[in-house]
This record gives sequence, structure tokens and C-alpha cells, in this order.
Amino acid sequence: MIGTTSRWRKSSHSNAENGSCVEVDDATPGRVRDSKDPSGPALAFTPAAWQSFVSAVRSGEFGASAI
Repeated sequence: MIGTTSRWRKSSHSNAENGSCVEVDDATPGRVRDSKDPSGPALAFTPAAWQSFVSAVRSGEFGASAI
């Protein structure tokens, strides 16, 4: 987004060796990227789609335990 400064935040589930994790952009809800490739592409979802995904993860819909 033009005029918006990204504020990337790494997943709290990231390990100390910077293993597999994602970062979310707190300045633009719905933007995510691979923390191992910060200069690489970012995915962008609508805020509603992102909230739906987060809710599904939290409820264990993908087989993972709740956050």
C-alpha cells in the first residue's frame, strides 16, 4: 500500500534458530511473508479472509492445537 510503512511481527511460535515461521504486517492486516525471506514476496488477503483463517487455526480446524 502506498504511504503505509510495514510493521512486520514474527510469529510467537518461531523457534530460536529462525525456523519455519511467518511474519504478519501489523500496519496492513492480511499481509504475511516468510520470515526466512524478508525481501521476498508477501501474500495479501482481505481483512475478512485473514480473520477467517486466524479463527480456523485457533479452533484447530487444520489439525493443530489452539494458539
